[in-house]
Amino acid sequence: MPELCTLQLAAFPIKDLWNALICLFAAIQEPNMASCMRSLFSDHSRYVESFRRFLNNSTEHQCMQEFMDKKLPGIIARIGETKSEIKILSIGGGAGEIDLQILSKVQAQYPGICISNEVVEPSAEQIVKYKERVAKTSNMENVKFAWHKETSSEYQERILQEEPQKWDFIHMIQMLYYVEDIPATLRFFHGLLAANAKILIILVSGTSGWDKLWKKYGSRLPRDDLCQYVTSSDLTQILDDLGIKYECYDLLSTMDITDCFIDGNENGDLLWDFLTETCNFNKTAPPDLRAEIMKDLQEPEFSVKKEGKVLFNNNLSFIVVEA
Repeated sequence: MPELCTLQLAAFPIKDLWNALICLFAAIQEPNMASCMRSLFSDHSRYVESFRRFLNNSTEHQCMQEFMDKKLPGIIARIGETKSEIKILSIGGGAGEIDLQILSKVQAQYPGICISNEVVEPSAEQIVKYKERVAKTSNMENVKFAWHKETSSEYQERILQEEPQKWDFIHMIQMLYYVEDIPATLRFFHGLLAANAKILIILVSGTSGWDKLWKKYGSRLPRDDLCQYVTSSDLTQILDDLGIKYECYDLLSTMDITDCFIDGNENGDLLWDFLTETCNFNKTAPPDLRAEIMKDLQEPEFSVKKEGKVLFNNNLSFIVVEA
C-alpha cells in the first residue's frame, strides 16, 4: 500500500477538508508523492494574514519610509517642471499606505499644483482600504484619485485600445513578482513616460535572503502561475538588455523570524507560510525539507542573530528608471 501524506484532518478547518482529501487521493495514485504542499495563493485569507504578519515583523515599510524621506525628493525634483498638472500612475497600489507617502512628497515639492493619481490594483478589498485611507488623510484637496480594478496586464491591454496618455511619475512597488512578461511590461510603461518623468520600482534586493532562499529551494516549493521569483539582480539585467537607463539604491531591511523556531507558534507558522509561499508549510512540508530550510535560515547568508532574535535579510532595492 502506498505511503499516504501524514495529515491531521481534525486539525484542518472545514473549508480545507476538500483540499486535504484531494491530497490524500493524489498520494494514493502517486506513491512517490512526498507531500501535499500547495501554494499560499490558493488560500486568499491565509495569504492576507501571513502578509500582515510579515509587515508586523519586518522593517519593510520603515525602509520604504526612509527612502521616501531621504531620496525621493531629489528623484522627483524635475518631474513637474512647467506643468499645471502632475500625472502619477500607481501599478499595484495595494491599500495605498506607500502611495500616500509618495503623494505627500510630490505635494511638498510642488505646492498647490493639481495632481492626478490613478491606481491600478486587482484586489477590490485593497481598493476599499485605499479609499478609506484617503478619506482619513488631510491635505488631499488638490489630488484627483481614480481606481481601476485590474491587473497590470489588463491595464496594458485596455490602454493599447485607447490613446495612451503620458505620465510624470509611475511607481511599481513590490508587484513585478506577479507579472508574466517583465521585459514587455517594463518596455510598455517606459514608453508612457513624459519629459523628465521617472519610474520607481521597489522589490527585494539580489543581496537579500530571498534571493538565496528562492535559488536553493524554489524548485522544491509549490509554484503558482501568478507569482515568480525575481530580485533586483534579475531586473537590472533586464533593463540593461533593453538599453533603459536607471539608478539602483539598496537599503537594509530585516524580518524577525524568531517565532519560526518555536514549535506550535501561530505567528511563526504564518511567517513560514510567507517565507515559502506555501499554505500550512509546517503541516504539509516533508520533514527533511523543513529541517534543511530551518537550518539555512539561521546561517549568516540568510539571517543575522542579534539580542536573541533571528533577523532574516529582507534588503530592498529601489530602482529609478529614467525617461
